[in-house]
Amino acid sequence: MKTFAFLVVASLSTPSSAFLATTSVSAVVAAANGNSMINSQLSMAASTDESVLAPPTPVITPNPVIKLAANGMSLLKPIFKLEANLQAAVLGALTKVDKEAVASDIDTMKSTNDVLIYTYGLSPFSTEALAILDASGIDYAKIELGLEWFLLGGEGSETRVALSRMVESGATSLPKIFIGGECIGGYAELAALAESGELSKRLERVKTATSSGVAKGKSGNFLSNFFS
Repeated sequence: MKTFAFLVVASLSTPSSAFLATTSVSAVVAAANGNSMINSQLSMAASTDESVLAPPTPVITPNPVIKLAANGMSLLKPIFKLEANLQAAVLGALTKVDKEAVASDIDTMKSTNDVLIYTYGLSPFSTEALAILDASGIDYAKIELGLEWFLLGGEGSETRVALSRMVESGATSLPKIFIGGECIGGYAELAALAESGELSKRLERVKTATSSGVAKGKSGNFLSNFFS
């Protein structure tokens, strides 16, 4: 009983400032916790908005069977190179193909098109390469040399050999793909770029460069017309 009376007296004798201080501290802590929760919710909302507004990156998945076959074809490169040179020499001579004109045509095509592809009509590698380019959404120019290598004429045979000189490996197979005027190789190289995500980056750089060039060209024409 004495203990209870002592506690009552002690509580009554406690200064009001102590209760006020305790109450103030509690209020500050509660406010801090509330601000933290608000900031967290705002951050989550912002990240959600960014994910909604960000354009989706196209997912390009090459055909694994065709990719494996394309990599295997590299083992036959020496045989195909010998055959291609022989075919071009014979058919080119018979039809009197101008080799310099063929090379000039390739240079013109690759310099006037952001993306350019040389194909065979019946080649599964060409078909899959076109599918990858279609999936990327990029505009491209397509030149079909023939239905297959053994159906090429003199000019097509010479073009095939000329294209092989534009890749480090010297591969004579098609397709041959040019991006921004640079030959990246054939289907295997295109598939590797697509899987790594590098293809989308290259295509975006080409589109940006082209847009900038067109803008500069229009500006230059305007100034030229203005001062002429």
